[in-house]
Amino acid sequence: MSLICPICQTSLEPSDSGLICSNRHSFDRARQGYYNLLPVQHKNSRDPGDNAAMVEARRRFLDAGHYAPLAARLAALAADYKPARWLDIGCGEGYYTEQIARGLPAADGYALDISREAVKRACKRAPQLNWLVASMARVPLADASCSLLASVFSPLDWNEAKRLLAPGGGLLRMGPTRGHLMELRQKLYDEVRDYDDEKHLALIPPGMHLAHSETLEFPLHLADAQARADLLAMTPHGWRASAERREAVIAEPFDVTVSIRYDWITKTQSPRSQD
Repeated sequence: MSLICPICQTSLEPSDSGLICSNRHSFDRARQGYYNLLPVQHKNSRDPGDNAAMVEARRRFLDAGHYAPLAARLAALAADYKPARWLDIGCGEGYYTEQIARGLPAADGYALDISREAVKRACKRAPQLNWLVASMARVPLADASCSLLASVFSPLDWNEAKRLLAPGGGLLRMGPTRGHLMELRQKLYDEVRDYDDEKHLALIPPGMHLAHSETLEFPLHLADAQARADLLAMTPHGWRASAERREAVIAEPFDVTVSIRYDWITKTQSPRSQD
């Protein structure tokens, strides 16, 4: 286990009820199986992150298989890199995390999200993983402890990612292209803002570089009103658009384009010392 105390950054060790560090900061293991490593002083609200309704909408939509090709490709890419230890940063309710875990049965897997409601549901999917309620800006894992980081539709602290990665390890990022859900956005807004597919690349810190990129795109027919409502609830468009536009989207079936970009961004391998 490579967990560190979120308060003092010393190593965490197993205790009778959970985890404890050498400075006696202790963290209980919840009955659902996760560790809450988000101290109250690191919270911006009482229950940060997605609420129960948002988490449940995403669970229904993803479990219905609408984004199954996205998860399958993500898991295949992760398996190709054969990490010894991996972390899903911003795991949500664990749908994508579970797919990654299936392809890496021998690896040491960790997953975290700031939303306790999300992690409570996530840890039921793959009990063998180490599930954490924690901050993505203060990840409670040791420096250079991970061979692979997964970031799926999630904000990212790039310097924290660099800290966590071992030399030669990489970040597997999955995010939308400018064409993702275009038809939905056209229904919701009078003017659809363009999106730069490569904007995030400018944020890559020194010592990391883009090694591979690919796009997966397919049409999705949303015949079910519940699926349309859930899609709205799990995206920012659900609260940005007017109530009238949201109701119109839910009322009628439509086709939408799913378009996702995968990036493999590696940390530079340290040169071997000369004898």
